[in-house]
Amino acid sequence: MSKTLGLLGRKLGMTRIFADDGTIVPVTLISAGPCPVLQVKTSEKEGYNALQVGFDAIPERKLNKPDLGHQAKAGKGFYRHLREFPLDVVDGYEVGQDITVDIFQPGEKVKVTGTSKGKGFQGVMKRYNFKGLKATHGAEKVHRSGGSIGTNTEPSRVFKGKKMPGHMGDERVTLPSVEIVDVRLEENIIVVKGQVPGCKNGLVMIRKAG
Repeated sequence: MSKTLGLLGRKLGMTRIFADDGTIVPVTLISAGPCPVLQVKTSEKEGYNALQVGFDAIPERKLNKPDLGHQAKAGKGFYRHLREFPLDVVDGYEVGQDITVDIFQPGEKVKVTGTSKGKGFQGVMKRYNFKGLKATHGAEKVHRSGGSIGTNTEPSRVFKGKKMPGHMGDERVTLPSVEIVDVRLEENIIVVKGQVPGCKNGLVMIRKAG
């Protein structure tokens, strides 16, 4: 696991900007932070160094008592999402400190993690790009099936990991090298080049590429 600092945010959507040479650059806007530090974990106490941050403020009534007690220690309100960012050194960080988009710079490469769009139950042609079976020579009502999934005598079972119909999408996806085009400090917005996983308003995590 890479030990780099990051932020939580929401995907606002995609648009385009014009570069200095007039070319069109597709970009995604992410509303990130400010994320308050709710807990500083140290190797002496917890066995590793990390910062736990919160995002997306919610009313106190929507949390249970353990979460209320934990988040109240920071005195920064209550949050729907909590995430940890492992670090080599946590010196200089304290509970209640806000982590904002100023930790990133235009031109920097970052890791962006989100949850891909759910596609529901899909067959092997859409899910894995299978070719499908013949459309002629006696093939009937099997055109989009996956064909044989194993033999009877040996091994007499279906191997684990066999590509078959099933739930598609709705998975954690990380893009390892996404370029930051612009950082808008006043609006807490990060503009990144290209697309990022997830739907509009989906939760995303942006980390420094370590």
